[in-house]
Amino acid sequence: MLSRDAFNAYCAGLGPVTHVVQWGGADVWKIGGKVFAIAGWNDGRDAYTFKAGDVAFDVLADQPGIRPAPYLASRGLKWLQVHDDPGLSDEQLKEHVVMSFDMVVAGLSKKKRYELGFES
Repeated sequence: MLSRDAFNAYCAGLGPVTHVVQWGGADVWKIGGKVFAIAGWNDGRDAYTFKAGDVAFDVLADQPGIRPAPYLASRGLKWLQVHDDPGLSDEQLKEHVVMSFDMVVAGLSKKKRYELGFES
């Protein structure tokens, strides 16, 4: 599984993102003030949480090492957490983080997307 440092470095390289540590030491990654990825929240062990589309959520939620994200999914949100092996390969995890990033960007206002450089 991807190390937490590698996960954080990958998220940091995605664009004009912000990083905060909150919720008991979780690394929380945001774009335009909205969360797109989280490292942490697994009883002190590394776990990676991201927003998922409907199909990905339905397909992956019951896979070994992956679960609906605690707290987020219980509120009806489509978020997944890779918490154990086998989970996802490093490349698959990165692909899902990018999809989460893209979904969050798409949900921002046109003005906010313009401010962040996603609209011309």
